[in-house]
Amino acid sequence: MPHVLVLNASYEPLGVVSMRRALILVLNHKAVSLEDSEITLHSATAVLPAPSVVRLTRFVRVPYRGPVPLTRRALFARDHGRCVYCGAAATSVDHVIPRSRGGQHRWDNVVAACRRCNHTKADRHLADLGWRMKHPPAAPAGLAWRVIGTGIKDPRWRPYLEPYGGLEQFRDFEHHDHTDHGGALPAPLGRSHPVHRGEHPEPLSA
Repeated sequence: MPHVLVLNASYEPLGVVSMRRALILVLNHKAVSLEDSEITLHSATAVLPAPSVVRLTRFVRVPYRGPVPLTRRALFARDHGRCVYCGAAATSVDHVIPRSRGGQHRWDNVVAACRRCNHTKADRHLADLGWRMKHPPAAPAGLAWRVIGTGIKDPRWRPYLEPYGGLEQFRDFEHHDHTDHGGALPAPLGRSHPVHRGEHPEPLSA
């Protein structure tokens, strides 16, 4: 069943709930529907359009939120579903500093990688291979990541998430979802090998 984006009374994204939960909030006047989905629900006495986005009628004070949980879906979203070493389709997770050498499972040490690069790198440091990354990995920031990190998406959500960061990744996930196709991703664009020291990367095709 489709999911529904829940916004606070201040329009800040709170998270994603099931359609059933969202309908209960609306019917109990605890939320109002801002966007309808393409689904229509029928009861014995009424026909209701199922919501896609709801906003709470009363402001909910949210306790301190820690970092965005590090999950495979959130990691692939941050790295656009591409290997950070060569730009090919990502199929695995790699620790920049290998765990066998003391590397930790943290946002700043974990990246999406293709099978080939992951196998070639193994438990070596990037310096050992002469590889480099275009950008150092970092934890994603912004309230929108509470939604993007789940891997659940709906194009109707974009205007409500746009002010809260991560929309470049959200646009990527509108077109494909690597978790829905047995881990498969679209064919890579541009280079299919790591960038080495002294080598000038080829531009990606438009």
